Amino acid sequence: MTGKETKNTVKQYLPFEQEAAKIDQQIEELRVQDEQYSLQGKNAQQIRALQVRQTSLLKDIYSNLTPWQTVQVSRHPQRPLLGDYLNLMFNDIRPLHGDRCFGDDSAIVTALAQIGRQRVMLIGQNKGKDVKEKIACNFGCPNPEGYRKALAKMKLAEKYGLPIVSLIDTPGAYPGIGAEERGQSQAIAVNLMEMSRLHVPIVCVIIGEGGSGGALGIGVGDKVAILEHAYYSVISPEGCAAILWHDGTQAPIAAEALRLTGKELLKLRLVDAVIEEPLGGAHRNMHDTIYNVEQYITKTLNQLKRISLDKLVDMRYQKLRDIGANCSRAHEIAAQQTKPELPERLSAKAQLKKTRKKEEVHIN
Repeated sequence: MTGKETKNTVKQYLPFEQEAAKIDQQIEELRVQDEQYSLQGKNAQQIRALQVRQTSLLKDIYSNLTPWQTVQVSRHPQRPLLGDYLNLMFNDIRPLHGDRCFGDDSAIVTALAQIGRQRVMLIGQNKGKDVKEKIACNFGCPNPEGYRKALAKMKLAEKYGLPIVSLIDTPGAYPGIGAEERGQSQAIAVNLMEMSRLHVPIVCVIIGEGGSGGALGIGVGDKVAILEHAYYSVISPEGCAAILWHDGTQAPIAAEALRLTGKELLKLRLVDAVIEEPLGGAHRNMHDTIYNVEQYITKTLNQLKRISLDKLVDMRYQKLRDIGANCSRAHEIAAQQTKPELPERLSAKAQLKKTRKKEEVHIN
C-alpha cells in the first residue's frame, strides 16, 4: 500500500469532456508529426493555440459543473487515491493493523506518519488501484472491524497526544450480511460518539466520495474540508433515486436535491473549507492537488494546536449541535424541487394489473 505508486498514463474522459478529448487527440497527432516535440517545432504554434483553447474550455466546463457531474469527477478512475497521498504527502509511515477483535480490514488504513514537521495518526479509506486490490478492500467500503481498528488507533493517538488526520473516500460502509452480523451500525455509532470527545486535534478531508455513514464513521473532526470536485452525502445519488422513485436513472435529479457539492455544503456549514483543485479536476494534476491538501492540513493543525484541549472538545461538541440550526425548513426546500414522473411500469395502475394477473394464474 505504501510502497509503489501505480501509474496509468492513458487519459480517460468523462461524458461531458468529449470536446476536450478531441483537442487532446489533435495535439497528440501534431506532436507525432513533429517526431520530437519542441517549442520551435513546425507544429508548435498550432499546439499552443489548441492548448489555450482547451484551457478556456476546461475553465468553462469545470466552473459550471452540475451536482451529478461533480459526482462523476469524484469517481474518475485516475483521481488520486489514498495510496497517492501516502506516497506524496506523508513521510516515515508506520502502518498499524487489526482491531483486536475480528481481523484487519483493508478498506481502512491506519498508520503513524509525518506531515511537514508534525507527527500524526493517519486514518484513511482505501479504494484500491488495481482489480486485485479493489476486491481485497471491497472497493473502499469498510467493514465494522475497519471502524473498530480506526477507533483503537485514534485512542492510541489520544494517549500519546498525536493529532489525527482523516482522509475520507468511500461510497459507503460495506452492506454485506456478514458486516451487519458483526455490528456495522453499532461500530459507526460508537466511532461518532468517541471521536466527538477525543482530546486531540482532528482534521478530516473528503478527497473523493463521502458516502453516508461510511464517511461519517471517521469524519467527526474539529475541521472538516472537502476537495472542490468531491461530494459528501447521506446516500449516493443512485441509491436515493432507487429508494424514492424506484428508478436509478433519476440519479442526476437526486444529486441536485441532495446538495452534496462543496459549495452547497459550505453554505449549510457542514464543512469548514473547500480545497481548490487544479484546472480540470484532481485527475489532471495529482501533485498540485495533494500539495493543496497538505497545505490545508499543516496550516489547520498549527491553528488547532494553539487551542487548549478542553476548549477544543467543547467547540467540537457545539459545532455538532449547531448542524442544521440555520437550514431552511424541509417543506420549503421540497417545494422548490421538480419531481420526476414515475415510469409507466412502476405506476399504481401497472402494479394492480400485475397483481390481478398473478391472482388469475393462481386461481386457474
